[in-house]
Amino acid sequence: MKGGKSTKTNPKLALGPVLFHWDAERWRDFYFRIADEADIDTVYLGEVVCAKRRPFILPHLPAVHERLTAAGKEVALSTLALIMTGEEMEEIRQSIADPDLLFEANDISTASLLAGRRHVIGPFVNAYNEGTIAYLAQRGAFRVSLPAELSLSALQDLGQTDAGRSVSLEVQVFGRLPLAISARCYHARAHDLHKDGCQFVCANDPDGLTIETLDEEPFLAINGTQTLSDTYCSLLAELPLLQAAGIDCFRLWPHSCDMVQVAAVFRGVLDESMAVEEAQARLDELIGDVPLANGYLHGREGRLWVDGAAAE
Repeated sequence: MKGGKSTKTNPKLALGPVLFHWDAERWRDFYFRIADEADIDTVYLGEVVCAKRRPFILPHLPAVHERLTAAGKEVALSTLALIMTGEEMEEIRQSIADPDLLFEANDISTASLLAGRRHVIGPFVNAYNEGTIAYLAQRGAFRVSLPAELSLSALQDLGQTDAGRSVSLEVQVFGRLPLAISARCYHARAHDLHKDGCQFVCANDPDGLTIETLDEEPFLAINGTQTLSDTYCSLLAELPLLQAAGIDCFRLWPHSCDMVQVAAVFRGVLDESMAVEEAQARLDELIGDVPLANGYLHGREGRLWVDGAAAE
C-alpha cells in the first residue's frame, strides 16, 4: 500500500489543532511553549472549524511551524472540516501545493487532492471500517485518526485487519470531542447575531460554550459552527488496552489548561513511568472540576464515565 507499512512500535503522542478561536498571540505563544517544553511527537496546526478565523493565525503560522520543526516535532497542517465555498477550496489547493509539507485532510475532497502523497486522515473523515482504511492507505494516507464513537472491541477488530496494520491508527484520548459541524454558526445565534456579522463572539469562550438542557443540565458545547461534547474525554486508564488493540498514536485536544503538563501525564502512562492512579490524580488537579467521560470506548453513551480499565 502507498501509505506504507506501520511498524506499530513506540507509541506516539499527538496534539490536535486548537479548535477554538483564541487570540492570535495566545495561539502563537501556546505553540511556542509546546515546541520548547512538551514531550509530544506530532503537532497538528491550522484552522479546522471556521474559515473566517484563519486570517488571524495565518501571520504566525510560519514561525510556529519553524519552531515546532526545529524542536523535532512532526508537524501536520490541518485543513477545514467543512468546505463551503469555491474560494475556500482554492485556498486549500494553494496551501497544499508545497510537496514538502505534511497535511491532515479533514474532509474527503481534501483527501482526494492529496492522493498519491503522504498525508494524515483526520478524525472529521468517517473511517469506521477496513475497506475505508484500505482505500485511504492506497491513496497515500500513512495515519488515520479514527472517529471517537468507536468502542474498544471495534478498535481491536480494526487493529487486527491487514488495513489496520498497514497504517498508523490514532485515537482521541483527551479533551472535548468534536461531534458535528454545520454551515450555521451556533455561537452567533446564541448572541442574536448572524453568521456574517458574528463579531467573533466565539472568542469569549476559549474552551467552548456549554449548552444546557431544559432541566438546566450540561449537555453539549458549541464552538462557532461546531458541536462538541460537554464532558472531556479521558482514556488515560485505557491507554494500555488501546496499545494492545493496535493503536499507536494518541491525540490530545488543546484546552486552556496546562497542556504541557497534560501531555506529561499521558506520556508517563504510555512509557510506563507513571502509575495510572498517580496520573489520574495529576490530571484531576490540572483540569479542576471538568467532568470526564469514556463511555464511547466502553460501548456506552459517550457522556458517561465507566470506572476501571475493563471495557464492555
